[in-house]
Amino acid sequence: MFAIGLIKEGKKPGDNRVALTPSQCKWLKDNITGCSVKVQSSAHRCFSDEEYRKAGIEVTADVSDCDILMGIKEVPADMLIANRTYLFFSHTKKKQPYNQQLMHALIDKNITLIDYECLEHEDGQRIIGFGFFAGVVGAHNGVMAYGNRTGEFELGRVYKHKDYRELIHTYFGLRLPNIKIAVTGSGRVAHGILEIMNLMGVTEVEPDEYLERKFSYPVYVQLKGHDLYTHKELKTYKREHFHENAEEYRSRFLPYTRSTDILMNGIYWETSYPRLFEKEDINESFTIQTIADITDDMDGSVPINLGDQTIQDPVYGVHRKTFEKTVPYAHDSIDVMAVGNLPNELPRDASRYFGEQLLKYVLPDLLGNGSDIINRATMLQKGKLTAAFSYLEDYARH
Repeated sequence: MFAIGLIKEGKKPGDNRVALTPSQCKWLKDNITGCSVKVQSSAHRCFSDEEYRKAGIEVTADVSDCDILMGIKEVPADMLIANRTYLFFSHTKKKQPYNQQLMHALIDKNITLIDYECLEHEDGQRIIGFGFFAGVVGAHNGVMAYGNRTGEFELGRVYKHKDYRELIHTYFGLRLPNIKIAVTGSGRVAHGILEIMNLMGVTEVEPDEYLERKFSYPVYVQLKGHDLYTHKELKTYKREHFHENAEEYRSRFLPYTRSTDILMNGIYWETSYPRLFEKEDINESFTIQTIADITDDMDGSVPINLGDQTIQDPVYGVHRKTFEKTVPYAHDSIDVMAVGNLPNELPRDASRYFGEQLLKYVLPDLLGNGSDIINRATMLQKGKLTAAFSYLEDYARH
């Protein structure tokens, strides 16, 4: 018998997404033998306590009798229940200093931690995440910011719409000017961006056309790994080699900075990776006016990402010469949209999508005989680092 508990989010600022929707909890209870589900009461979820009750799920303040506890964001140390299995995004695999105390607390409380970020197929492809809806919301916000800057069209805010279907209806009749949009990446975030490009009637073109031609209608180009990076000496790109030896590569993005109005950045980035461009590349020929940095790494692939904004206030300006933060839409600035929790603007859709992947690829194995996928994502087993995460030993040590 397994008891699953959906915990309320404790991290500030709050997150309104959930790992499983009411209907998904009901499906789990009805279809997995010996599985029960409880939901910790919360006033801030995108699905109300009452919606869970109507689905036949127990809502309670106390989930300490559950074997497996599931949340979204990091669980504050004082909310952790000892000797339990947890699933959430811990943001510790890169030795993030701001979560080191959380790692210590997880170890001290003898917890088994399965990190969503580490749930991968054998080829390294991530299984679950909110990337698609980050791409959807980020692309909308990027186009919105460009409209606000130029005054050529107006788009409303995503979070003011009930769901994705309602949002799509706002694009009917939208006519964009003949802008050029560069989309970077090929994963879930990029798929979300492309969805919005197509819904808004933006036409895809090939890289050489994009760089060489002027168009009388809005266009976008999708730039994947081989379009963005090349080996400094061999002038080639091999994905696996790049991920292991990124310092041997340079960026190929610079020509696009002279042909682009909006940059939609959806690439994964680590500190060893070359940036798309450098601050010194921002000169008279740099045409990008709006950057939706959906990847959102401060001082990362976009060097003028100066840090997070909020959902309510998602855009700031960066002065083209001093690189200081300014108000958005100023004449001598570039606008940057950088928000770390973009899917929270469409929380019900994002949660539904997330839960579907859990039900397909994770929970049946977790509640059954286990699997390699579960094993590879288990960072801690009863308070001890597993072999795959032994590189965190110094980080985990008190």
